[in-house]
Amino acid sequence: MWFFNPAGDPVRAPGYTDRDHQFLLVPRPELNSLLADTVGRDRIRLDAHVTGYTETGSDVVVHLADGETLRTDLLIGSDGVHSNVRKQLVPGSDAVPHSNHYAWRAIVPTGNQNSEPTVLTVGHGRTRGGYARIARDRAMWMVNQFDAGPLPGSKRERALERARYLAEAGWNDDLLSMIAETPEEAILENQVTLVPELPHWTSARVALIGDAAHGLSPHIASGGTLGIEDVGVVRSILTAEADLEKALTTYEHARSARFDTVREHSTAVEHAGDAVEFAQRYAAFSHWMLTTAPATP
Repeated sequence: MWFFNPAGDPVRAPGYTDRDHQFLLVPRPELNSLLADTVGRDRIRLDAHVTGYTETGSDVVVHLADGETLRTDLLIGSDGVHSNVRKQLVPGSDAVPHSNHYAWRAIVPTGNQNSEPTVLTVGHGRTRGGYARIARDRAMWMVNQFDAGPLPGSKRERALERARYLAEAGWNDDLLSMIAETPEEAILENQVTLVPELPHWTSARVALIGDAAHGLSPHIASGGTLGIEDVGVVRSILTAEADLEKALTTYEHARSARFDTVREHSTAVEHAGDAVEFAQRYAAFSHWMLTTAPATP
């Protein structure tokens, strides 16, 4: 993967390998299907919205929106940035807006564009964006802007306005046409929200993983990877340690220490001033992620 400036000049940070620039985007429906098949679809309950829990000395009683309760030895809250499990475990930990940071994206059929399979451009006005082929017949485009300012017009118009900061002298015409041809209802527009740093992620029988524990801005494109790391680490520790509370404490210490460094990299990448600085900082983050990934069975 190469990064580009708004004129289309390719940029890579010296001193890093091709491996540090490899990037894999997996469509969410396919990932969900793969995970469901791995866990076993008969073990998944849909429309079971968790509203809270009661933790006892011997188990956890999980409360569902329809009034049903479930009893379990361990509750793992993987319910995202707006986690109800986190709200009870850590009161006052609601997700907060990130510096008027907005993101626009959509999955679209691949057309007649003669484009690179993956392009990420660092543009003017604190914009980033591009597109990636995620399947033979589909691509995802994405545009984000920090300190976005007023947002007049439709979602498509707002996305196009930011995309033009990424396009000079014909560069990124494919991105502009993808956005222009996307139906308004297919465009996702979100104010980016963050989970504040938490004083703890666990109790004796409850643990947070993924965005519920550490939801960050998507500009470092690593939320899924880090969530899957969480799963591997907590599984490995639970397998090795019979004392549940001790196991969860070990998990929390291991992952919170890693996320201290993730946040440092995230801030550095966010504040990169141009494509050259962005490429250097992102390659440093990618290299660190690859070389320090936790070993799990």
